Amino acid sequence: MSEKLRLAADFVLENQFEVATRSLRSISATTKLAPATFSRLARSLDFESYEELRELCRKAIGQFRVTFSQKAELLQDLAEEGETPFLHRQANACLTNISQVASDSDLVRLEQTADTLTDARRVVLFGGFASTGIVEYFAYLANFFTTDWRIAGRMGASLSTAIADLEKGDALVIITKPPFARRSIMAAKMAAELGVYVVVITDSYSCPALEFASTFFIIPSESPQFFSSYVATLMLIETLVGMLVARAGAAARQRIEDVERRNRLLGEFWEG
Repeated sequence: MSEKLRLAADFVLENQFEVATRSLRSISATTKLAPATFSRLARSLDFESYEELRELCRKAIGQFRVTFSQKAELLQDLAEEGETPFLHRQANACLTNISQVASDSDLVRLEQTADTLTDARRVVLFGGFASTGIVEYFAYLANFFTTDWRIAGRMGASLSTAIADLEKGDALVIITKPPFARRSIMAAKMAAELGVYVVVITDSYSCPALEFASTFFIIPSESPQFFSSYVATLMLIETLVGMLVARAGAAARQRIEDVERRNRLLGEFWEG
């Protein structure tokens, strides 16, 4: 290995966070080594590209929290490089996340979760920060075929009131991703203490709510964005909804038909 390659390798080993979060152009300026040197280093280590080497560093520092602002800086640096259209990078990340869910998910756990949610007396949903809108969508789909699902803490309503009403035989579904909402963790804790079936959907085994989960799903959320991607989480939600409708039988079909009929009577649908 040449002197320049050794210098590049030493920098990567000692500065994995920098490599993972800064652009190649920025790394090159810091080290006074040409970008091509790092590309050659990656190939000499049997990576197809420098981006593969950078991805290894990202995984190595996965236990450390990277802020939204740091991710935004990385996004801007990569945009300046302009090597790959952002549409392609975003699409590839989403497809990779979905593929991982499809290949790695525990199908037995998924079936058991669907069974338990079907049999639950009541199901309460909660999500903070970006997960709020995802929970709203989950509830919207569920309310087509059941009357027993609701959202906790909606529009300023008390979260503690919703949790206090739960008991054994009920279920709480929490969606939370870094930075984790404190209320999500506390909701999981309080529900578990009441004997409630707690489902936690997150993207990291470091999620504090997992301590109180009856079952859980780790759904990847990697993307070139400054925020976590929810595409794979939406796929899981829609999968669960399909499984629940299949289990609900004729009653679900009748309710969906009634909802559609009333929507038409109210003029909710565009009929032009």
